[in-house]
Amino acid sequence: MTGLADGVLGGLDGMLGDLEECYVDLHRHPELSYQEIRTAARVAERLAGLDYRVTTGVGGTGVVGVLDNGPGPTVLLRADMDALPVAELTGLPYASTATAIDGDGRRVPVMHACGHDMHVTWLLGAARLLAAARADWRGSVAVVFQPAEEFGGGAQAMVDDGLFELVGVPDVVLGQHVAPAPAGMVLCRAGTIMAASDSVLVRLFGRGGHGSRPETTVDPVVMAAATVLRLQTVVSREIAATDAAVVTVGAINAGTQDNVIPSEAELRVNVRSFDQQVRRRALAAVERIVRAEATASGAPREPEITVTNSFPITVNDEPATLRLTAAFTDHFGADRVVEAPLATGSEDFGVLGDACGAPSVFWFVGGIDAAAFAEAEATGRLETDVPSNHSPHFAPVPHPTIATGVRALVAAALAWLRDGPGDRARA
Repeated sequence: MTGLADGVLGGLDGMLGDLEECYVDLHRHPELSYQEIRTAARVAERLAGLDYRVTTGVGGTGVVGVLDNGPGPTVLLRADMDALPVAELTGLPYASTATAIDGDGRRVPVMHACGHDMHVTWLLGAARLLAAARADWRGSVAVVFQPAEEFGGGAQAMVDDGLFELVGVPDVVLGQHVAPAPAGMVLCRAGTIMAASDSVLVRLFGRGGHGSRPETTVDPVVMAAATVLRLQTVVSREIAATDAAVVTVGAINAGTQDNVIPSEAELRVNVRSFDQQVRRRALAAVERIVRAEATASGAPREPEITVTNSFPITVNDEPATLRLTAAFTDHFGADRVVEAPLATGSEDFGVLGDACGAPSVFWFVGGIDAAAFAEAEATGRLETDVPSNHSPHFAPVPHPTIATGVRALVAAALAWLRDGPGDRARA
């Protein structure tokens, strides 16, 4: 394995300057979910020069490239492309100043605060190396650049738009994510690795009126406040201490003026869980509490409770994870491959493997300067000094993050692809 991966990766050092330019360009020009038009065009342009069979517009703005290289397994490699409505505060010379119109018609700042620009760069680098070394492997590689991961619907949109008619049923589905861990490290975990996420929009209805005469109203602000407080008991009093869940009220909106009691209030609630039974219990508790508080407040009508998006629990196939971890250990060395902790973040990556019935594995690659991470860890300041994904300060260091991610994707793909005649000749 080491010899094969090293052979395919032989041209990586000469590509790093170009890949860094690609990364910087993507970081400067982030695009929101389903708006990744410029990003998709850049991806398609690069793939077309590598002999991939390229299809654009899959699932909206997704791009798929397929490289057939003789009989053998099919490996699907996935990267997500979308950015977040976050104002960048990194201070980098290539920081984003972009804005865009979001789904609610508001102009918002846009930033690659989750590292999807790094993911695209990694996959473009791996695609280029695999295309250049076709004498060393046999099979097919499908590179999938997915829109709208942050929205939670991009993977399913690509499936619904015929993704697996384009690439066939792969033998394995592989993906990776940059993480607030030391650059150069690779983090794997068999079984459950990331949480399910369910976003719930709650509309509470009252009866508006003058702030001086609350007795003539049903105040939805008070109703919302009581609901927020009671929701804090879902995890502390309804979920076993041996289980895990998170219930967050991320937004509360009501009213326009201090002396006017509004007629409705809105809550945006997020639920995270690692177990389907816990997930059902937590969501049921949220709904029960919302309805009960509305009744207790004398609401004139039932609240509206809408699940706006959901991410599945990300579960890595155990045999495939063991195979992948062995390949990473062989390539990087045991000191750079560690077990990933459970992540309460969520992904729609698992939709791809579930949709085609193929084993899937998702892992993390560190993106934080190793010395800075070590200093923060030694001083007990990891939570404050190391920005996490979705922070306006999150910015992976280009090196060695770019090289590590490309190496990981190539080593992962070659753990399934067959040796080519060129590799056998060298052996």
